[in-house]
Parts: sequence; structure tokens; C-alpha cells
Amino acid sequence: MPRQFRLPLTAPPCWDRESFASSPTNLEALEGLDAWPAWPDGRMALVGPAGTGKSHLARDWAARTGAVTIEAASTGNAPLDLAALRGRPLLVEDADRRSEGDLVDDETLFHLINMAGVDGGSLLLTGRLAPVAWEAAVPDLRSRLNALTVARVMEPDDIVLEAVLRRAFEAAGIRPTGDLYPYLMARLPRSAAEVLAAVAALDEASIEQGREVNKALALSVLDFGGDDDGED
Repeated sequence: MPRQFRLPLTAPPCWDRESFASSPTNLEALEGLDAWPAWPDGRMALVGPAGTGKSHLARDWAARTGAVTIEAASTGNAPLDLAALRGRPLLVEDADRRSEGDLVDDETLFHLINMAGVDGGSLLLTGRLAPVAWEAAVPDLRSRLNALTVARVMEPDDIVLEAVLRRAFEAAGIRPTGDLYPYLMARLPRSAAEVLAAVAALDEASIEQGREVNKALALSVLDFGGDDDGED
């Protein structure tokens, strides 16, 4: 069968609050973000596992506040103009992975934290782990990270997991059969990372085999521990 190619989506991702799946697992994060601009010292860290909506919430906050977004793990960047950022809301995404990029080293992060709360400035940092677990070679940065107010997104419940599943299919340009959602939700591990990995595997198999994304494909591609109830 000839190889099939899916055209990439042209619509940008939607980061608004209305499209976010609220649940008890992200209530602390929602309340923490909504407390802005009354954050202690103008700073907050938003942390939680991959795929649980940290970027969604952070980008919504950035849009609402007019914040400058800085991708800490990106490469090929010119140095930040700290003077131009003073007094502004700032979002630093993946601050715990800053060593992978060339934009936010320890000294720069130290200055960004110190700038928060000054002249109306504020700072939102995102990461998978709490700041106390982030690497920091600069002693003064270590103390600043340890003192940050933290809002956590917990491991997802079924409400969030289904939202992650649907967004992952949308991002891949896949329109699965309607009965696939309850089928996968009943079988996939309760982890956003596992859900994202499952969608990636189905996407690859669908393209390689020229097949529709449905229960039969899921049964042939994903390991459900001997489940044989996948035929249409």
C-alpha cells in the first residue's frame, strides 16, 4: 500500500482558559495564576509533569498580562536585553531545562528573579520539578529558587487525560473514529506522557500502514496486556 502523508496543521494552538480542562488536579495552579499580580515578590513557579497543561496555563497568563515569553531551553538566541525587560511581566518556559539552551544561564535567571516585583514587573517560571530540585551553580540563585512560591499541577485525572488525548490527536491532524476515545481511556496508563506516546505511535503506524486510526489499529500497535477486544 502506498505511503500516506498527513498535511501539517496551519492553525496555531489555542492557549485560552476556556479550552483548558479544569479539574481538581490543576486547581492549585489555576488559583495560583489567578492570584496575580499579588504574587509574593512578584514571582511564581508553575510546576508539574509533562503534558498536564503547564504551557497552556502559562501561555494564557502571558496573553492576559501581555508578558514577554522566553523559551529557556531554546538555542541560537541573542542575549536577553535585561534592561528592556525590567518592569514587565515575564514568562520563562522550561526554566528547569535552561542548561539545554543558550538564552537563560544561572546569572541571567538570577537577574530575572531579582527584577520581579520591581517597577511593576513579575515573573512566571515553568518546570517539571519544583525549583528546589533545579540545578543552580550560583549560590545566590539557589536561595532565590528555594524561596519561590510554587503552584503545582498534579498527575492528571480522567478529565485531563481525555483532554490531553484529544489535543494530541488534533495536533497530529488525526480524526480518529469516535469509539476510540473511550476504548483508549479504559486501557491507557494514567499518565499524560503515556497518552502522548500512544498517539505518536498510532500516528506513525497510520502513516506507515495507510490505515485509519481506530480500535483495530490501536490493538495492533499498543500493548494492552493481552486485550483482544479491538476489532471493529
